[in-house]
Amino acid sequence: MAGGGIINADASDLLVEFAQLTGVPVIPTLMGWGTIPDDHPLMAGMCGLQTSHRYGNATMLASDFVLGIGNRWANRHTGSTEVYTKGRTFVHVDIEPTQIGRVFMPDFGIVSDAKAALELFVQVARERRDAGKLKAYGDWAHRCAERKKLMHRKSHYTETPIKPMRVYEEMNKVFPRDTIYVTTIGLSQIAGAQFLNVYGPRQWINCGQAGPLGWTIPAALGVVAADPTRTVVGLSGDYDFQFLIEELAVGAQFRLPYVQVLVNNSYLGLIRQSQRGFDMDFCVQLAFENQNVEDSTLKSYGVDHQAVVQGLGCKSLRVTDPEKIQSAMVEAQAMARKYSVPVVVEVILEKVTNIAMGTEIDKINEFEEIDCRHPEGRQGLEMAGLLE
Repeated sequence: MAGGGIINADASDLLVEFAQLTGVPVIPTLMGWGTIPDDHPLMAGMCGLQTSHRYGNATMLASDFVLGIGNRWANRHTGSTEVYTKGRTFVHVDIEPTQIGRVFMPDFGIVSDAKAALELFVQVARERRDAGKLKAYGDWAHRCAERKKLMHRKSHYTETPIKPMRVYEEMNKVFPRDTIYVTTIGLSQIAGAQFLNVYGPRQWINCGQAGPLGWTIPAALGVVAADPTRTVVGLSGDYDFQFLIEELAVGAQFRLPYVQVLVNNSYLGLIRQSQRGFDMDFCVQLAFENQNVEDSTLKSYGVDHQAVVQGLGCKSLRVTDPEKIQSAMVEAQAMARKYSVPVVVEVILEKVTNIAMGTEIDKINEFEEIDCRHPEGRQGLEMAGLLE
């Protein structure tokens, strides 16, 4: 279980080496995403109630031993500790002594900097390998890899208004492998974590599991200022975007180019989805009839983001056709380079989309079609030993 402490310790390379030496799959937390590349054979997916992968939760539930390094066992990752810990032995490594046993008591705790611990783990793993005493986990790793290959949520949606999953699919195609994504709380963050790909440390800049609204724009500007050579992409829902929209003017003033993806469903989407359990839909809509918008379709989405963005000295593109998302993102990158300002790609989404989540890692609600690539479906996966 690879937490954000590994990234803070600059120990991601050691984590990957340790995983490869032992042949043990890795589940990164949301703050540890990028410690191991998403396409690495031993990257087993993320686990949790919201920012998770189906195969990550399935692998966690099928495991019997968990080594956590630099992670917090945060509640949106674990769900109830009864389900999360049942039948599993835990070892927890953290630099902060009060983190050991704070959420649940591990079977063994180690107070250490993540890099110092991983250096010793790698050393001992090499010694055992060279002595022929390192246990082989190839079969287990293969089963985890098969889950990852077969247990996917569908992403290629062609509907209009656009479903958010299609946006992330196109982002994966357009932006380069070393792109730095910046985001904060909301359905946009949750869906992004389920569908985007991250390939290295500090390529997912995220203000915790529940960071403050509005954080994305100023954080993205900070990343661009820190390293102007990198591709930086912000990801916001409409309310996160509106919360500190005025900070785009700072990007225009100081010539800080980046692409800001705005997924606009004119809703406080995460709160709306949470209200479903109480049969509510109260004061979470951001839509209103904007009398200054002529387009009948867009008029009901409320704030005219393009007009505001342009008024703040930046550039903006708007997409209503799923087939034009990719070209708009390509154009936005070119515009950012040409004008040296933030460029907003606003994608008009359907107003209500429920993103997969649940109250336990073994009870995630799937609201959309499942893309299960095994020819025999769930029964076949169970027979193959992939859904223990």
